[in-house]
Amino acid sequence: MAKFYFYYSAMNAGKSTTLLQSSYNYNERGMNPLVLTPQLDNRSGEGKVASRIGLNADATTFVQSDNLLDRIKELHKASSVHCVLVDEAQFLTKQQVRQLSDVVDELDIPVLAYGLRTDFQGNLFEGSENLLAWADSLTEIKTICHCGRKATMVLRLGEDGQPLRDGAQVKIGGNETYMSVCRRHFKEGIATRQTNELPFKD
Repeated sequence: MAKFYFYYSAMNAGKSTTLLQSSYNYNERGMNPLVLTPQLDNRSGEGKVASRIGLNADATTFVQSDNLLDRIKELHKASSVHCVLVDEAQFLTKQQVRQLSDVVDELDIPVLAYGLRTDFQGNLFEGSENLLAWADSLTEIKTICHCGRKATMVLRLGEDGQPLRDGAQVKIGGNETYMSVCRRHFKEGIATRQTNELPFKD
């Protein structure tokens, strides 16, 4: 029986690297993974998923108005799809999360979704909220704050490098725009280690 997986984290935890490794594993075994990525995130180019360590793969783009069940059905008819891998899954709509659950339940194709849990204000993204509710398996991919604690939150930085608290939920950007931090430093709005701060030891 296929399952629905959600791998979540803060920024720069290696979500895309993990997705690309999964895609490689399927390809290596002669199977056909379908990699999906939102059209609005074109930092690596149109129809590309890339990791910070240099790995990349071609992907099929989607927009929020797409019916993912219908699209995957058509692709599956043309060439059997053995797994669906979704990058930046926080940008899915509630309906698309339900459609992906139908891919699992009706087509018996496993779906692995990778995305952020919360935005720069500490609120759940629509896609992540519904993935947390509908996925069979939830796995946190961990990264660390500048203090050494586990990073669970994301700060959005302005041009001056200072954290922003207001603005649109979606703003595409990388390390120049976002910083992963622990909950304490998210609340304090501290994006870098202070000169008198020692690394956290658990």
